[in-house]
Amino acid sequence: MSAIRQRLSDLGLKLPPAPPPPVAAYLPAVRSGSLLFIAGQIPFADGELLARGPVPSATSLEEAQAAAAQCALNGLAAAGAMLEGDLDRIRRIVRLGVFVASDPGFYDQPKVADGASELLHAIFSEAGRHVRAAVGCLALPLNASVEVEMTIEVR
Repeated sequence: MSAIRQRLSDLGLKLPPAPPPPVAAYLPAVRSGSLLFIAGQIPFADGELLARGPVPSATSLEEAQAAAAQCALNGLAAAGAMLEGDLDRIRRIVRLGVFVASDPGFYDQPKVADGASELLHAIFSEAGRHVRAAVGCLALPLNASVEVEMTIEVR
């Protein structure tokens, strides 16, 4: 078992078997040189959308944080598909873009994004620390509460 897959197991986490299919005309991941760009992932788990609607009226802060973590796992699944399943080829998580469907007056998008950031740090240690943007928006695809895109450095 690879070191990253062992770490996921130690954390009680499991990657989806394959990335969710795109909901429009785009690729789930593209590699350019040593960078792997992962398209925005919404919080699907076992074929179900975990969090719908704006934060905090339809989805609590805690639910949105868990949804952001699921988005990160889905992003890693997309990376794994591009890397022939070898997540040990990931050198660093470079950047996250986190989009949060937000009610007017909600300003805790960074706290929602921490759900993804803290998970990636737990999995990759220092190589999981990254730069990030956390942005509030009116709505997201399929009425998801959270969407996360990633840039990953790979070998």
